[in-house]
Amino acid sequence: MHKTRPSAVRDIAKKPYKITIISDRKSWIQPFVKQLQKDFQALGYKCVSRHNTRNISSADFCFYLSYEKIVGSNVLSRFRHNLVVHESDLPRGKGWSPLTWQILNGKNKIPMVIFEASAKVDSGVIYHKTSLCFKGHELVEELRNKQGLKTIELCKRFVEKYPKIVRSGKSQREEGFFYPRRYPKDSKLDIKKTLRDQFNLLRVVDNSKYPAFFRIYGKTYQLHIKKQKNNSSS
Repeated sequence: MHKTRPSAVRDIAKKPYKITIISDRKSWIQPFVKQLQKDFQALGYKCVSRHNTRNISSADFCFYLSYEKIVGSNVLSRFRHNLVVHESDLPRGKGWSPLTWQILNGKNKIPMVIFEASAKVDSGVIYHKTSLCFKGHELVEELRNKQGLKTIELCKRFVEKYPKIVRSGKSQREEGFFYPRRYPKDSKLDIKKTLRDQFNLLRVVDNSKYPAFFRIYGKTYQLHIKKQKNNSSS
């Protein structure tokens, strides 16, 4: 793990901070990254966003949001702190698509943490933990909206509470477990099961990138899901 020297923490305890946000260009999180960048700039911080680590300049903090590439120590060393937001109760639930896996498992209260990136995936010091709470009817757009807003909240909290938030960080002392990567094939419906039985799968499918589908009579059919706007409850 890239460790920050105590003297470095004292040196940075002043504004304006230099902040970098790295995220995948085609990720759903892009609107939230843009909002976070604007929020940081409005607070007087120097903030830039990038989609890769090539020729990246050093800064005080770097947030990796929905960025799936592994970042090496040569990049981590350019920042005093490298931060990742993850939707699980680390060290339980490392890896890919933790929110999706938990929704599929019937959970509607999802832990969410911000932690220090390290050479070992999802194993760094945890600085703060909160929760996402759902009612059980939300589809992927609604899930992502709450996830994106909470991501902004966690990132801003880290900067606003720095350096105190670092001193109260907690190391991960267990090995935990990993969620596997999900693929479009994981959106397959079982025609022998009811829609109710598979509703959580329908909640997390993306109608454009990985829509729900089923096979029957040797043919494949896509099934798109959309919530009616005139629902009385939200």
